[in-house]
Amino acid sequence: MGSFKLLFVGLISLFLIACEGGEPAQSQKESVSGPEVTGRELAMQPIKLYIFDCGRLRFASIAGFNLKQTDTDVRELSTPCYVIDHPEGQLLWDAGLPSGLAKQEGWQVQEDGFASILTESLTSQLARLNLGFDLGSLEYVAFSHIHWDHVGAANDVASGTWLVQQGDYDAAHAEGSLGVPAVQSELLARIKNRPTQVLNGDHDVFGDGRVRVIAAEGHTPGHQVLYVDLAETGPVILSGDLYHFRYSRRNRVVPLFNVDAEQTLLSMDKVEELVSASGADFWLQHDAALFDSQKKAPAYYQ
Repeated sequence: MGSFKLLFVGLISLFLIACEGGEPAQSQKESVSGPEVTGRELAMQPIKLYIFDCGRLRFASIAGFNLKQTDTDVRELSTPCYVIDHPEGQLLWDAGLPSGLAKQEGWQVQEDGFASILTESLTSQLARLNLGFDLGSLEYVAFSHIHWDHVGAANDVASGTWLVQQGDYDAAHAEGSLGVPAVQSELLARIKNRPTQVLNGDHDVFGDGRVRVIAAEGHTPGHQVLYVDLAETGPVILSGDLYHFRYSRRNRVVPLFNVDAEQTLLSMDKVEELVSASGADFWLQHDAALFDSQKKAPAYYQ
């Protein structure tokens, strides 16, 4: 009986040792799989969308937009900049009015009554807000198009790859901008020397479908809009200059200074179909009333 008892105790001891030995093996397995889980979680971290005040425009006449003075009483337009903060990096979308305007006090009024104002440059705003990124740490830079009021801080960009449609790329590099109006070539001097990815259509910026450049040519040869799928806010589309006024969107009005009116109408159809299919909120960038109602950095949408 004593021998049987000793044998029984020994077997129990071996069983406990085996069990204790199994636990570290399980923990080791969990530690190996841990980084994979963390990677998946990182990939699905929410996107943040920051809005910055990058100036205002004021018009005495809206005839250039193919509108009668009685079509709308809106005469002041916003020119925002946006940064999309994605787990894989930041994308700057549009760069507002020329940074040099911030050195001039008050509205700068021309003889025809057109006026512009920029109270603080984007570079200064980013430095003051200390958001963890600036124009020297971007992953990508994209402008809805190359008009002067959308590329104003382009020469301040010191990082990132420029995402540009072929049409605007060609116009930016051509002598005389290929007849594209409202282009100030000096504002594009440095961005043209940065790493560039030339696009020929829609483009998934970070490869997960949540930030997509949508080709919408017509206003300029390479005009584009931006689709951003935000987890809490829902999908939004940043309009570029597909429209300038709410009246223009309701009535499909094409400005006189578009390079291709027919192509613009096709792009309107394309983007509006995307709005309907995705349920996206359409953010008309030049809509000052909309801009004034939105959260500005350091607050953000996600």
